[in-house]
Amino acid sequence: MRDYCLSCCSTADLNEDRFKEMEINYIPFHFTLGDTEYSDDCGKSVSPSELYRRMLAGEDSKTSQVTVAEYIRYFEQIIKSGRDVLHVTLSSGISGSYNSACVARDELKYEYPDSNIYVIDSLAASSGYGLLIDKMYELKKGGMGLEELVEWTEENKLRLHHWFFSSDLTFFIKGGRVTKTAGFVGNVLNICPMLNVDYEGKLIPREKIRGTHKAIKRAVELMEQHAENGLDYDGKVYISNSECLEAASAEAALIEERFTKLNGKVEIYPIGAVIGSHTGPGTVALFFWGDKRQD
Repeated sequence: MRDYCLSCCSTADLNEDRFKEMEINYIPFHFTLGDTEYSDDCGKSVSPSELYRRMLAGEDSKTSQVTVAEYIRYFEQIIKSGRDVLHVTLSSGISGSYNSACVARDELKYEYPDSNIYVIDSLAASSGYGLLIDKMYELKKGGMGLEELVEWTEENKLRLHHWFFSSDLTFFIKGGRVTKTAGFVGNVLNICPMLNVDYEGKLIPREKIRGTHKAIKRAVELMEQHAENGLDYDGKVYISNSECLEAASAEAALIEERFTKLNGKVEIYPIGAVIGSHTGPGTVALFFWGDKRQD
């Protein structure tokens, strides 16, 4: 059986060591900070702390997705190594990278008709996207073949939950996700909006919560409500954060206290430069497996 490469984008927000441990190939997005363009390379070019320090100091941060030409070069390199490709993209609800990857796949079909390139829209983001990749890696390691893994992923990806809040609305206002008036009032009243990623992979505001402590508690309540088997959930949990490790750690501790059958400790990752350029500092995002996401 021909071997295949499991692949994703840098926006899965895992660290370099984790990608290497799972032997996952990833293709980086790009971001511009000030007047310089960087690769979203797991913080090697610009660390998360430097990114947010410079953003707070007034430097603009803009992001750009992987182009069709970059995808073609990337996929072709894998094909030439003698492997097929299973590539999972950042959610089409927040990025056009899925469409670009599909165009690249279709162009390469003519040149490499005996090779297989599958492209899946994760409908996920940040370390939730990473948690999906983690599960796919485990299934591949367990012997699941390419076509079977494609089918499993399409059938199960909407069971991956994303619940996140932000204690600083500055960059949500700047990016147009929150109006200036609502953002001003929210910051004054210490409002932490709770959002999730819906069944179309889009970011949807769900609740307004006053204070970080209450937002952490509410996130854990939502996990209890939606997690597979409720408090008996025995899967993995990921949390990503943008320069608010204390809040992320507090949420992790509460989850480990409430959910005693977890598969290991809660894993905490930094939100990468691309996602972080839109959230700014102060965001805590929780990811777990549960019931199917619906409208």
